Amino acid sequence: MGKRADCSDPRVASDGPRPPPSGFVEKANVADGALRDEFDREWPGCWEHAAALLEWDEPYDDVLEDDDAPFYHWFVGGRLNAAKNCVDRHVAAGRKNQVALRWEGARGERRTYTYFDLQREVQAVAAALCDLGVAADDVVTLYLPTLPELPIAMLACARIGARHNVVFAGFAPDALRERMDGANSSALITCDGYVRRGTAIDQKRKADAALTALSGSDSRSEQIPTVVVDRLGKSHETQLGEEQYAYDSLVERFDGAEVPPVSRAATAPLFHIHTSGTTGKPERMTHAIGGYLAGAAWTSRTVFDLSAGDTHWCTADVGWITGHSYVVYGPLSRGATVVLTEGTLRYPDRHRPWEVIERNGVEVFYTTPGVIRTFRKWGERFPKSHDLSSLRLLGSVGEPIGADTWEWYYEHVGREECPIVDTWWQTETGSVLLSTLPAVDEMKPGAVGPPLPGIEVAVVNEHGRELPPGEPGYLTITRPWPSMLVPHDNDLYWLLAEYWEQFSDRRADTWRYVTGDRAVVDEDGYVTVTGRADDVVTLGNRRLGTAELEAAITAVDGVTEGAAIAGGDCGTELYVFATAERGQLEDDELRAAIADAVADRIGEFARPAAVAFTPELPETHTGKTMYRVLEDVIGESSLEDADSSSLRNPEIVGELSALWDGE
Repeated sequence: MGKRADCSDPRVASDGPRPPPSGFVEKANVADGALRDEFDREWPGCWEHAAALLEWDEPYDDVLEDDDAPFYHWFVGGRLNAAKNCVDRHVAAGRKNQVALRWEGARGERRTYTYFDLQREVQAVAAALCDLGVAADDVVTLYLPTLPELPIAMLACARIGARHNVVFAGFAPDALRERMDGANSSALITCDGYVRRGTAIDQKRKADAALTALSGSDSRSEQIPTVVVDRLGKSHETQLGEEQYAYDSLVERFDGAEVPPVSRAATAPLFHIHTSGTTGKPERMTHAIGGYLAGAAWTSRTVFDLSAGDTHWCTADVGWITGHSYVVYGPLSRGATVVLTEGTLRYPDRHRPWEVIERNGVEVFYTTPGVIRTFRKWGERFPKSHDLSSLRLLGSVGEPIGADTWEWYYEHVGREECPIVDTWWQTETGSVLLSTLPAVDEMKPGAVGPPLPGIEVAVVNEHGRELPPGEPGYLTITRPWPSMLVPHDNDLYWLLAEYWEQFSDRRADTWRYVTGDRAVVDEDGYVTVTGRADDVVTLGNRRLGTAELEAAITAVDGVTEGAAIAGGDCGTELYVFATAERGQLEDDELRAAIADAVADRIGEFARPAAVAFTPELPETHTGKTMYRVLEDVIGESSLEDADSSSLRNPEIVGELSALWDGE
C-alpha cells in the first residue's frame, strides 16, 4: 500500500500580495474601498443594501430582531417569494429571452432554458406538485444528479411555499431514508438513473429501496408520491409503481398552467439541507427565505461580481450548500446565466472543463482547491490549448487553497488578469462570510481574506479569549448575518449547544458563533484557515462526520473499533483503520464486508480504497481517536517529529506505520 500524494502547499507566497487587476476594477460592481467602514457605521441597517437587491411583496418592518438571540430574525414583517425573485421578475423586466440555464450532459447532450422557458416549466412542476397534494410548508425531497430538473424542482417548491430537501444523488438508500425521515418529507422527485464516467447508475432502484424502508418504519405508513425524471431514455427501462409518476407526463399535462407565486414571510423556511455533524446522525439545517436570499444575492453581486446576463459556472453539486447558493439562488436572483454540467470534469477527457468554459463563454468560474490541484497535476497544456479569454473572475471554496496552487490558478487559468476570491463559508452560514472584495482588496495567496462588510470575526483560545494577530486559535463570528441558519421545530436546543454556547456569555447576552475551524489573522485582518477543529473527514469536496463513518465500520460483525480518513490523490480516497475482535480473522473477506458497509450506509463514492487492521487506534486519555496521527501515518509527515504526548498509547504510532508500510 503506497503512501498518498503530497497535495499540501506552502501557506505563504514568495511574490507577496497581488493588487486587483486594473481591467477588472474598471467594470466591477463594487469598487468602493470605504464599504467596510460604511457597513460598520450603519450596522445592522447596512443589510438593507442586501435586501434592496430583492423584490418584496410587502416591505419589512425591522432589518434585525434580536430579542431571541442567538436565534435572530431578519427582515421581520416583510413578505416575498424566492421563485419570483429568481425567475418572474427577470421575465417581467423584458429579459425573457435571456438564457437562464445551459446544461451539458455526460453523454454530450446540451439543453438551454431561457428565463421564459424556466418560468413555464417551474409553473408546470408547481402545478403538478399541487395536484399530488403538496401544499405550503410541506417538504419535497429532491434526489437528483445535476440535471436542469433539479433547480426547476427547487424553484417549483419555492413558488408554492413548500420546502425542498435536496439529497446528494450519490448517497445510498439508507442515507436518503434518514434525510427524508428527518425532514418529514411529503413527496420525492428522483430519476431513473444517470451517467457517471460512462456508466449508467440506477437511481430509481436506490430511491425505491429508501421508500420501502421508510414506509415500513414506525413513523410512516402512507405511500409517498414520487415523480421520476427520465434521464436515461430508451436505454434504461423503468417501471413506475403505485403513487409514482413520470416527470415528462406531468410537465406535458400541466404545460401552460399559471401558478401565482405564494407570498411568504421573510422568516419562513425556504429549505432544509443536511450536513454531517459529530453525532453520527445527519443534522438538518434550515434557512429562512428573506435572510438567505438576501445573503446569496448580495454576495453574488459583491464577491462574484454577477449582473444580469453574466455567465457563471460553479462546479459544485447542487446537493450541497454551495450548489444551492451559487448554482441556483444567488446567480438566478441576479439574472445571470448558469452553466450546469453532469458527471465528472475528467470525462470523457481532460479537455472537458476548458471546453465548457470556451463553448459557453464562462465569465465567473467557481471550484474547489482539490479540483484546481487536479488541473495542475494534469498540466498547463490543457487550459493553454483553449480560449479562456471570457474569464474575468475565479473563485475557490471548500478548503484552504495553498499558495502554490493559487499561483498556478492565477497564472494558467486566469492569465494573471482575473482576481481570485478565496471564499470561506459553511452550510450553516448560507453564504460567503470571508473573502476579498475582488475590485478593492489585495489578494494574499494562501489567505482567505478579511471578513466581508458587515461581518465581524474573532480568533480565540480554548477559553474564549481573543488572540492577537499571528496566533492561531478557534475562528468565531461575533455578529449575526442575514443568511444564517435558523431553528425549526425542535432544532433550537442542539443548535444552541453545537454553535453558540462554547464561547458565548449568556448572562451578558453576547454571542459568538462557533465555526469549528481553526484559523489565524494577520495584522491586516486577513484570515488564514488552517483546518477543522471538529471531527469531520473531507473526502474530495464532501464533508462526512467521523461518527457516521465509525458507526458504519463497527456495524460489521467482528469489528470493535474503526476510523476513516481521506487520502490518496489529493484527499479523494477513503482509508479505513479497523480493530477486530479477538479470534476474528483479519482477512480479505472482513475487509470487503467493511468496505460494503461504508458504501451501503454512506454511498458508493465513499467506498474505502483500503482497509488496514490494527490492534488498537491511537487515542487520547479520554478515549478520543487522534485522527491527526492516522493522517501522518498515511502521509509523508515524519512520525519522529509527531507529538504523541497526548496519546494514551503512544507506542501504537510505530506499529501503525509498520502495518501501513507492510500492506
